[in-house]
Amino acid sequence: MSSPLWRALAFVGPAVLFLLAARAEDKPSPPPSGPQTDGPFRKVILEADRDLDGDGKIDDVIVDPMEIAVAPDGRVFFVERAGVVKIWKPESRQTVVAATLKVFSQLEDGLLGIALDPGFAKTGWVYLFYSDPETKTDPAKGKVGENRVSRFTLRGDVLEPASEKILLRVATQREQCCHSAGSLAFDAAGNLYASTGDNTHPGESDGYTPVDERDGRGPWNAQKSAGNANDLRGKILRIHPEPDGTATIPKGNLFPPGTPNTRPEIYVMGNRNPFRISVDRANGFLYWGEVGPDAGGPNEKRGPAGFDEINQARSAGNFGWPFVIGDNRPYRRHDFAANTNGEPWDPARPVNESRYNTGPRQLPPAQPAFIWYPYGASTRFPAVKSGGRTACAGPVYRFDPRLASPHKLPREFDHTLFVYEWSRNWILAVHLDADDQIAKAADGSLRMEPFCPGMTFRRPMDVELGPDGCLYVLENGSAWIGNRDTQLVRIEHHPTGK
Repeated sequence: MSSPLWRALAFVGPAVLFLLAARAEDKPSPPPSGPQTDGPFRKVILEADRDLDGDGKIDDVIVDPMEIAVAPDGRVFFVERAGVVKIWKPESRQTVVAATLKVFSQLEDGLLGIALDPGFAKTGWVYLFYSDPETKTDPAKGKVGENRVSRFTLRGDVLEPASEKILLRVATQREQCCHSAGSLAFDAAGNLYASTGDNTHPGESDGYTPVDERDGRGPWNAQKSAGNANDLRGKILRIHPEPDGTATIPKGNLFPPGTPNTRPEIYVMGNRNPFRISVDRANGFLYWGEVGPDAGGPNEKRGPAGFDEINQARSAGNFGWPFVIGDNRPYRRHDFAANTNGEPWDPARPVNESRYNTGPRQLPPAQPAFIWYPYGASTRFPAVKSGGRTACAGPVYRFDPRLASPHKLPREFDHTLFVYEWSRNWILAVHLDADDQIAKAADGSLRMEPFCPGMTFRRPMDVELGPDGCLYVLENGSAWIGNRDTQLVRIEHHPTGK
């Protein structure tokens, strides 16, 4: 039987690296979608969909991209859902394929996340979040699989297949969609965070909380996952990778090792779909965007309207799903068989009484969101505007006057959290005060404003800070899939006269 790595990874040797990107002067590229400059800020397009074969038609060069990571030497790593790991190289302005993993890529699964080791310049270690290609059958004859976080070693521009070390295994159901998350991030202490979705179908609950207790309805019940302290789904996990390829549990996770019927890897629980995460390395605060349910308005019999959230965790905690949402607005219990409603859950003492719960009934108190907003305009956070919802949390920028980078973000963005919206096509600068709350202007309004409002962002999929102090943005393009205007860009600041 082949090893786990050979089942997951197709080796790509140095001699067969496929050069994906031609120099801009060699092949035509499509005109960028919308304005690419805003005052002193401008986009530098690193990679984009373009004509590869000279037939005058734009090819889908970047296919279903997910997450990026910027190396100290300026290389930009990015992954595509189908299993491809790519590297954009600054010296040649070309993109090469570092590896192609065999992955299960249905139901929102696939190759979803990437992070570089804090000591990457010496170790060459790359961490990937991917879905194992093998689908099995559980005792109840349901389809099940596994999502993994693995470490690989990069030699040159190639991930070595024999180097895989599996650090996390997350059991999933593959009967129904949705919510896989899969974002990865490191803190300054070398702890690795991995986000996992609730692995729950969002339909058939009218846009409210999916807590269907009927026989065989586990895929429609998030109490099995997000609300279950004994399950790794619907969480943000925190581990400490060790040099030998194992992982230990850092102090301060939500459930200390040995706590009955809990998993010690859990840092945050009560997540629906924490699609993009980041860690402020100056203080260890964790940020993430939580993609919320679809209810267009509140229902006194069921619960609140759907909200997306930007969350901040200063320490381990429970953020409430599927029992509360937003600023701890509770859902009511709902009997799907009888179509009747019960009492609302108590955010201070949430109780998981589900037949699908394998953990403790009594859960930690729910924590409110940092920012929350519905489909319509938000009176509390007007900068988010209105429209579809796919909240994502990017990095916190710290201005460093010692950094010799001519195009780094200016001082005005010091201590600023960048959040972004895949559905609404914007990036917001959320200025933080000395206590890491949202700063206020002299008139008392929140200091949240569009970043480069004169610039066009086509469904930003990931936003990262590079070692040069610039923002790197992966733009998915106009449509869900099959785009011809996907691009990877660096946003540079060009001060007046320079």
